[in-house]
Amino acid sequence: MKPDPLSKIPLFEHLSARERRKVADALVETRYRKDRFIFREGDPARCFHILKEGTVKCVKTSPEGKQVTLKVLMPGDLFCCDAAALNDGTHPGCAQPMGDVSVLTLKKNAYLDLLRRNPEAAIDIIQYLSSRLSEAQETAKVLALNPAEQRMAALLVKLAGRAGLKEDKQVRLTVRLTRQDLADMTGVTVETATRIMGRFKRDKLVSGTAKSLVIRNLPRLQQLTAPAPVPQAASRRTHA
Repeated sequence: MKPDPLSKIPLFEHLSARERRKVADALVETRYRKDRFIFREGDPARCFHILKEGTVKCVKTSPEGKQVTLKVLMPGDLFCCDAAALNDGTHPGCAQPMGDVSVLTLKKNAYLDLLRRNPEAAIDIIQYLSSRLSEAQETAKVLALNPAEQRMAALLVKLAGRAGLKEDKQVRLTVRLTRQDLADMTGVTVETATRIMGRFKRDKLVSGTAKSLVIRNLPRLQQLTAPAPVPQAASRRTHA
């Protein structure tokens, strides 16, 4: 039997096996090497891209010409679907493999036909876009309000949940990140990111390097992501 490349992608879990096979016939699988762009900022958004294997980073170029890593995509992620589904615009950023990856591509018309035939899938994509918007809003809030150490702890906790491999009481990250990636994704300089990670190592929260990182104390990192408690005196003044 022909393999079903959509069977492990959550976005398509409500489709019948027959419908998934129909969609699979319209898919094109392409492999990319590290640092080769899947698409670049400004390219026409004509297809849906689904990450099958590997990890991909979304990169945005600042007005000063600096590239900033916005997020890391994992297998099963549908990326830049909002740009392709809602209008005939261009990609707002670049998609760059962080290693060898496999990407499934589906023409927009084929995907829209799928949504018309399967209302459940249409609901799934609406929920997916809603979660993307909520994630973007939460990221903006974290970058604007939270201290740098708290932002780094939150990023590591998130990566542990999405790209972590449990080893006894530790979690090994399967995604390889540079210090620059860590800095970009937390809105700090490379020097600040290095200083925070050094402190986390001294406190035995993490070990290894950015490219091979092990989280040694996930519960403690989760505690660091919590908002600082409001001082009791300040609380009484607020209610006065």
